[in-house]
Amino acid sequence: MQGSVSMGGMGIVGAHVSAANPHGAVEHFLTAAALGPASTTTTVPMTVTPSRRRAISGDGTTPKVSRTTGQRPSCLVNASVTYCGDNQIYAFGGFDSYTDEVYNHVLKLDLTTLRWTLVDNYGDIPGVRMGHTATLYQGDKLIIFGGENEHRTYLSDIVIFDLKTAYWTQPAVSGPIPRGRARHAAALYKDKLFIVGGMTGADSVADDICYLDLTTLTWSRAWTFVRRFDQAAWVWGDKLWVFGGLGQDMSRDGEVWWLDLKADPAFGVDTAPARSAARADAGRIFSPRSAAPIHPTYGAGGGLGMAGLGYGVSQGAGVHANASLAMRPSQTPIAPGISSLNFLSSPEYPPQASGTHFYVYSSNALLDFVTPANTIRPTDCGLAALDLPSLRWQRLAEGAEVFHPGYRWHYCASDAEGTKAWLLGCATDRQSGHDGGFEEYLCDVLAIDLRRFGLLGNSTVSELGVRSSGSTTMRSHVDSSLCGLGMDMARMFDRSPDLGSGADFVVTADPDEDRHSSDDVDTPSSPSPVPGASVPAAQPPPPASPPIHVHLLILKARWEHFRRLYSSGMIESRTNIMHIPEPYSVVRAFLFYLYTDSIARHPGYGNELDSSEVAGLLVMANMYDLPGLRLLCVHRLGRELEVEHAAVVWERAGMANEEWLRRRAASFCLKHWGRVVRTDAFRKLSRESLGELCEEVDTEGRVINGGELEAVGGLGGGRLGLGAWGRASPSIRASSSGAGRTGDSLDEVDGDDDGEMEMN
Repeated sequence: MQGSVSMGGMGIVGAHVSAANPHGAVEHFLTAAALGPASTTTTVPMTVTPSRRRAISGDGTTPKVSRTTGQRPSCLVNASVTYCGDNQIYAFGGFDSYTDEVYNHVLKLDLTTLRWTLVDNYGDIPGVRMGHTATLYQGDKLIIFGGENEHRTYLSDIVIFDLKTAYWTQPAVSGPIPRGRARHAAALYKDKLFIVGGMTGADSVADDICYLDLTTLTWSRAWTFVRRFDQAAWVWGDKLWVFGGLGQDMSRDGEVWWLDLKADPAFGVDTAPARSAARADAGRIFSPRSAAPIHPTYGAGGGLGMAGLGYGVSQGAGVHANASLAMRPSQTPIAPGISSLNFLSSPEYPPQASGTHFYVYSSNALLDFVTPANTIRPTDCGLAALDLPSLRWQRLAEGAEVFHPGYRWHYCASDAEGTKAWLLGCATDRQSGHDGGFEEYLCDVLAIDLRRFGLLGNSTVSELGVRSSGSTTMRSHVDSSLCGLGMDMARMFDRSPDLGSGADFVVTADPDEDRHSSDDVDTPSSPSPVPGASVPAAQPPPPASPPIHVHLLILKARWEHFRRLYSSGMIESRTNIMHIPEPYSVVRAFLFYLYTDSIARHPGYGNELDSSEVAGLLVMANMYDLPGLRLLCVHRLGRELEVEHAAVVWERAGMANEEWLRRRAASFCLKHWGRVVRTDAFRKLSRESLGELCEEVDTEGRVINGGELEAVGGLGGGRLGLGAWGRASPSIRASSSGAGRTGDSLDEVDGDDDGEMEMN
C-alpha cells in the first residue's frame, strides 16, 4: 500500500498557499476548448562510448509549459486534483469562482495526449462539495472525505471512487464520526487515513487528529494536535508531519509539527522497529485536494475567469454533517508524542507569508514550490527543500530555473515515486501564447522532472538507505534490501585471491595526490597473479597505484562499457589487468558502487568519501553512462556543498554536463568567494576553468569589501544580508508542550545555517 499525504482541501502533493487571499480557494473548472496541436517528443539515442562531455537528457533549461485540450477545467476553486498513475490526473468537485456554483463532476487529464475529458460515473454519486480531500488508495481508488456543500454545510462522510469502473460507493462506517470540515489535510499510512485540522465553521478551525481504519471502516477517537487549515500533511519515519496553512487568527508561519505514531498503541502503528525511515509507502503527499493548491491565485477583480459551459449537478447520497454525535473539542485529549520546530528566518528558508506555495514530498524531503504571484517578487520565487532527517532548509533552484514568466499556477500533483510533479494553471497575459480568454482556463501544464534537482525518488532512497542529506553510510546500506547478496559480495571486494576471495581481475588507477598512508590499507604493492590468466611475454609496466582485486563476473554484469571492452578481445581481456586513469580513491569507490549500489567508502578504508571524490564519481558516471550512480552523486553534492571542495564540484559538474549542479556550485562559490579562492581546490583549477568560473559573475558585478558589505547587512549571509528568502537574525529558543517528546534534541537540529528557529 502506498502511503500518501493530503492537505487542507487539496492534496499536499500540490498543497498550494496564496498569501494574497487566505480565505480564497483553489481554482478550476471545465469548459470546452478547441483541439490544439498534438505534442511531440524527441528521443536521442545514448552514446556507446564513454565521453567526458556526453549529452544528457534535458538541456538544463526551464521545464516546458504544455497546452491541454478537451473539456478543460477553469475557474474551479477548492477542488481535488490527484495523480492516479498511468499518466492520468483526476479532478473532482470544487466551485466556480464567478457563479459560486458547486460541482461534483469527475474530470480526467491524460498527460500523454494532454486532453481533458468529463468522466461518466455511476453508483452512489456524492453530493456537490469543495475543500474536501481525495486520497489515492491501493492504486485504483480515490477516498473522498469531508468538504462543504452548496449550503456551506461542513461534511464528514466517506465516499470511494473506483478508478477502474468509475463507480461510487458510500460505505457504512462505525466509531465516533469526526466533525464535518473542509480545507483539512489527509495522510494515508498503513491502511489508516489520518485527518488533521481543517475549518469546521465560518470562524472555527479544528485542532484535532483522528484516523479511519480502512480495513474495518472504523473511526478512531480524536486527539488534540495542531490548529490549522489549508496545511500539508504527510508521513515519514513513522511520524505524521504537518507544515504550512493558516491558524485561527489567519496567520501563516514556518512551524513544522510532527507526531510520533509509535508513541501510543491507540494510533494502531506497529511499535516494532521500522524497516526503513524512508519507506515508499510512508512517502506520498496529498492534501485535501490530493494534488491541489492550498489557496487559489486570484486575478484582477478577485477571481479567476470562468468558463461559460455549465453542467447539471447530480445530487448524491446522504452525507454526514456537523451533528450532535460528532466528537466535540472538549472530549479530545492532547495527542502523545508531539514536537514542533518553528523556522523564523534563514537565507535558505522560503517565507510562507508571501507568494503561492505548493508542497510535495520526495526523497526524505518536503519540497516547497514558491510560484509567481502578485504578492511576491519574481526573484523570491523558486524551489526549496526541507531535509527531514536534518531539519535544514536548502534552496534547490531559482524561480527562473523552474517557472516561465506570464503564468499563474493553481494546482499541483506528483507521482508516488516523488520524481515528477505537475503544476496546472493558465497564462496571465496574451504574450504568453494564449489564444484569447487568458486567466479563464486551467489549460496549461508545467511538467517538472524532480531528478534534475538531485532527488532520487522515494523507492530509491528506501532501497539505498539514504538517511540524511544524500549521504549513504555502510550501516544504512546494510539495512537496505541489498543486505544479502550485495553485502556478501562487498565483503569479497578487493581481497587477494590468495585469501580465497575468488577475485580474478585487477584494476589499477592513478595515485591520489594526498592519499592516506598505505599502512591504512591492507593491499599488496603489486597485482597478485590471477590463476588461469594468460600473461603476454612482455610484462606491463608497474601499476601506478595499489591493485584493486575484483571479480570479472561483477564487472561484466554491472558495467556495460567493461563488458563491451572485454568482449572486444583487447589486451585487458588477456592480461586480466586494467588501468583507469582516474584517482585511486575515486576508482576504488566506483568499483565498490558496482558491488553495492552505494557511494559509501569501503569499510576499513578511512572516513566517508569527501565531496571532491564524489565529484570524481560523477564524472565517471557520465563517462560510462551509469544513471543510478549519477543520481546518487548529484543528490549528495547538491546538498553538501562546502567551501573546501566547491570549486572542484563546479568543475566536475561541468565535465559531467550536470547544469543544475554546476549553477548551484557556481552560486555557492560566488556567495563565499573570499573563502573559496583561498582553498587548494580553487588553486588547482586550470587556467580555462578559472576564467569560466570568474565569468559566472554578472557583467555588472563587482567585489564589495568588508566595510561596504557590513553597511548593507551582507555579513548576515544570503543576498546582501537579506538571503534568498528573507531576513537573518540568528537565535534559538526551546520549549516543550504536550506529552511524549520524540527525543529529538536541539543538538540534532544545528541552527548555524537555519537562522532563527524555535523548537517545541
